[in-house]
Amino acid sequence: MDITPMVASAGLLQTSLIWVAYAVAVALVFFVAVITVFTWQTPYDRSKLVTTVAIVSLTALLATVFLLPVDIALVSSTASASRGTKKDWATPERIHGILKTLKIVYYSLYSFDALLCLVVIPFAYFWYEEHDEVLEEEGRETWSTRFWQALKYTIAFIILVIILFLVGFFVPTAAQDHGRHLDLDYFRRLLTNNNGEKALSFGLGLLMTLGVLLYVLYTGTGLALLPVSLIKSAPAISAPELSAMTAAELEHNRELQRQIEMRNAGRIVAMSQKDRRELDLLLREERTLVRRQRLAAEASGEGQSTIMRIWTKTQAVFRPLKLFGGILLLCLSVILWISMLITAIDKAANSVCKSHCGYILGHINVFQPVNWVFVKAAKAFPIDYILMAFLILFLFSSSITGIASVGIRFLWVRIFQLKKGRTAPQALLIATVMQALIILAINYAVVNLLAPQYAMYGTQTFCQALSLDPGAPPDCRNHRDMIRPCSESLTDPLAKDVCTPTVMSTFLNRIVLNWPVFGAIDFWAQFAFLTVFLLVFVTSLIRTPRLNLTEIDEEAQADEEEGLLASTSRRFGATWQDITGRAKRTVGGHPNGQGYGTSGTNGTTSSR
Repeated sequence: MDITPMVASAGLLQTSLIWVAYAVAVALVFFVAVITVFTWQTPYDRSKLVTTVAIVSLTALLATVFLLPVDIALVSSTASASRGTKKDWATPERIHGILKTLKIVYYSLYSFDALLCLVVIPFAYFWYEEHDEVLEEEGRETWSTRFWQALKYTIAFIILVIILFLVGFFVPTAAQDHGRHLDLDYFRRLLTNNNGEKALSFGLGLLMTLGVLLYVLYTGTGLALLPVSLIKSAPAISAPELSAMTAAELEHNRELQRQIEMRNAGRIVAMSQKDRRELDLLLREERTLVRRQRLAAEASGEGQSTIMRIWTKTQAVFRPLKLFGGILLLCLSVILWISMLITAIDKAANSVCKSHCGYILGHINVFQPVNWVFVKAAKAFPIDYILMAFLILFLFSSSITGIASVGIRFLWVRIFQLKKGRTAPQALLIATVMQALIILAINYAVVNLLAPQYAMYGTQTFCQALSLDPGAPPDCRNHRDMIRPCSESLTDPLAKDVCTPTVMSTFLNRIVLNWPVFGAIDFWAQFAFLTVFLLVFVTSLIRTPRLNLTEIDEEAQADEEEGLLASTSRRFGATWQDITGRAKRTVGGHPNGQGYGTSGTNGTTSSR
């Protein structure tokens, strides 16, 4: 009976299951992107195009990172870790087909990511900025004029993409300088790439290096703040207590107002300047207290639907679990920091070619906990896939936390601030681009620092036992001590025949090998990342959280202003008007020239 078709079917079934698991992960990633976008964007000023572009961009970026465990699982499935040999169905033709499929998917996703960041998102940004509700109501703004105006500003980014591709296509690589440093077949294969791959690797290498700079600041900050924020998430004062305290202060405030009014009720002359100043001060304080009382009532679930009240109570019930989850994430953050520090020091000390190849490490010389966990978990797929997905989402969430905490800045100047439910569409698009670059850096960190051995070869091993029959594969069934993990620095020809590196590790190593400046910046920036994490982590542990009533009042006032702006369908774009030199929006509905503050004052005073 011929068992070859059965063996081939087994291999096809195994690889198909891996791709099915990836499809399920991408579907879940889509829901994560939808939840993330709708959680952070403001409900008063939404754009369908901006929302769609942000969701598609985040989905594509996370799908690109989630392809790494698929890559690892596929190359690991071709070898038997217990025997140190290739499986019967893993012929060179089948392995070549698997790697070719992975390359096509990788190059397609990375090209799509670059297109989103450099063309689509800038176009969506300018499309939103070019929208003028006044002109639209008057019929002077059409879809075509708005499209061409947005395209005009996007042309600069299109030219940038073309320049990046041409530079990567024609610029000479550092291959001619590596001959005396790199003698291994693995490194020589990295230098033999065509111009198309060279152009793509140059462009992505540049974007990855820019992402590493953002990764140092934002992900390093968020990785320390996210667990601590969960631990310290319990409010310093409960919503009912805040409501009662605000009600008492409001009653006292109104009593003082009544005393001043009664004191001046029978007077023929006007109220004294002292009483007028005191009354104005009390009125402003009253408006603040009314806003604070409304927020406290919303936090308690008053005036909301039954579902929202149930959700509020559920959050309070499960707050201890949130505390426990924060402690677990805190331990995970510390373990990740220690693992990255171990690998970084190991690379700096034991890299086979130092700065000439971006500090590529031949093999791990010191026990590294994260890499060990992944190597052990990879033996029971899809446990390693689940762990990798959780790690990526944790780093992704940490980046969002860092962006929200630090804000979108140019040097020390804050341009936009990200807050849940209060993020402007422009800030959402800029944050999406920043997340895109940061995800490229996260990819580098996972492959080169967090789990280098796992990301390089997965669970692949090879047998060092010599076969008695010439031409027969080595057999380690009776010599388990002769089974060794795969490593790119090993010169054993048996290892070269059995060990297949992942497409992602090969691609990243090709970038840092052909352009060592990218590799040097990306590597030494990891020490800056570790430093930022340590400083923020220690500071957040020492600093005691305080009840910030000023922030509560500002958020309440922002809610009032946003609601008023939404009801009048007018938005101010002062910054963009200064840039373009033309006023695009006017304050409608106020023929007397009064601003929104007057309406807000009247509306608040009438609440008495």
